[in-house]
Amino acid sequence: MIEFKTTETLIELEQILALQSKNIPINLTEVDKKEQGFVTVQHDLRILRRMHNVHAHSIATSGGDVIGYALSMSKQFRGDIPVLTPMFTEIDSSRKSKSNYIIMGQVCVDRAYRGKGVFRGLYAKMRDTFTAKYDCIITEIDALNIRSINDHKAIGFEELVRYDCNNKIWVVVYMDI
Repeated sequence: MIEFKTTETLIELEQILALQSKNIPINLTEVDKKEQGFVTVQHDLRILRRMHNVHAHSIATSGGDVIGYALSMSKQFRGDIPVLTPMFTEIDSSRKSKSNYIIMGQVCVDRAYRGKGVFRGLYAKMRDTFTAKYDCIITEIDALNIRSINDHKAIGFEELVRYDCNNKIWVVVYMDI
């Protein structure tokens, strides 16, 4: 049975990091990156805890183990993860400007649970958690991560802006909540 909830314990945060580590590009084959997707940023426990202390992360668990997560990131962290700083600049200058938003800092589902509604469930949990505080959820996706782009479109995300940074194309998407 899969349960959707928000993070409560240090063990859950550590399990998020373990799942993240399995899905960073250096730990995946080219085929896996293309077919299964990947995560771009490798967080550490310190920043994950700081983000959690502002807004708990949405997680999916099975048998007490974290099998998926969607990280919640307040705008106050805009300068704490350098690779994400350009995203905030692009959001601020977009013609479809959004001002009252929460960033979904990263979403990942364990390979054994993909295609079982976990991705959709994580965003449903996030939407339920933040609907009274924010107007939309925003995230950015590496343009090469076609699986992630398609999965986000399938649950209602729309493109906000596309930009180039350090020879990489990023797609910023949003979903009203």
